[in-house]
Amino acid sequence: MTPSVSEAQHLIVLGAGPGLGLAVARRFGREGFAVTLVARQAGHLAALARELHDAGVGADTVTADIADPRGFRRALEALAPRTPDVVVYNAARTAADGILTTDVDHLLATYAVDVVGAVTAAQVFTPAMRRAGRGTFLATGGHPSVAPDPGHATLSLGKAGLRAAVSLLHDELRTDGVHVAGVTIGGAVVPGGALDPDRIAETYWALHTQPESEWTAETTLDGPQADTAPPRGRGGGGAPDGSSRSARAPRPGPSAGGAASPRA
Repeated sequence: MTPSVSEAQHLIVLGAGPGLGLAVARRFGREGFAVTLVARQAGHLAALARELHDAGVGADTVTADIADPRGFRRALEALAPRTPDVVVYNAARTAADGILTTDVDHLLATYAVDVVGAVTAAQVFTPAMRRAGRGTFLATGGHPSVAPDPGHATLSLGKAGLRAAVSLLHDELRTDGVHVAGVTIGGAVVPGGALDPDRIAETYWALHTQPESEWTAETTLDGPQADTAPPRGRGGGGAPDGSSRSARAPRPGPSAGGAASPRA
């Protein structure tokens, strides 16, 4: 018997879009999760909800702009009474920019999406998870967090900040039964490729169901090895993992680890 939306476990995807966000929603939906999609454009959200409905997944939508920190917090607080079992932060704001030419407004706007939104979501949703002694909070990272890209300076800053935030949250919450982890994607997310969104979504499901003894703060997916190699982890809060990215892996561009403003 399929559980009702009110009885089902609940997944919230923040920064939902037609790539990885939709794939994660579809994967968890297959396990009976009810899904809430959050993004800034109502039309895009409606299309995603229809696609999930056609696949037999119950989904509702909430319109919120992560670039507006106070408005975003209010939207999340409205969702908080129905404590989610899993939160996936999949937002990023990408742009071709340079560290010396980016103005302060752009710096602040990108940091709000890349980092502040994730911390806000954790502040709103993880206290109830902590009280319950269970819950999963996953964040989509990218290779610029460990190898900054001069052509995408603000994305590099944002992904590094997100990685640090995830590490801090992992260390603080793991002893209370809340699994916080980042998925660092080492290439462009392309359907049919090594970093196909449906394949990556399997990693998110694996992290949610992972035994507590195996929890780490970070799982790394490298492009060329993604078809065969198991995810590599980094224990809570330490330095970057020692693994090297294959020279053949594509450098993350706007589609890696999130989409612009934010629709991944």
